[in-house]
Amino acid sequence: MSETHGPTQTQNGPDYYEIRIHGHLDEAWVDWFDSMEIVLEASGETRLTGPVADQAALHGLLRKVRDLGMPLLSVGRVMARVDANPTSPPGPSSTHAIIIRITF
Repeated sequence: MSETHGPTQTQNGPDYYEIRIHGHLDEAWVDWFDSMEIVLEASGETRLTGPVADQAALHGLLRKVRDLGMPLLSVGRVMARVDANPTSPPGPSSTHAIIIRITF
């Protein structure tokens, strides 16, 4: 039947996810992925990485990718939050900062 999945949140805060899509996002989409770091890779892929509060937030991000019409390549949890200070998460320097970086 149906399987239930627990939250993506650990005891100390949200988990961090990486979403890879085929193609490059341009700067017009930066605000749409507000707490995610956006990296444009030389391979032609875009990597979105950042905190995801729970499964509903993860599905919301995946809906945005679907709505862009860009092929989804992978989704995975890259880091569970384990630090004792919930005000300083790993990842981007600010949970509201978005970085577009092109890697070669």
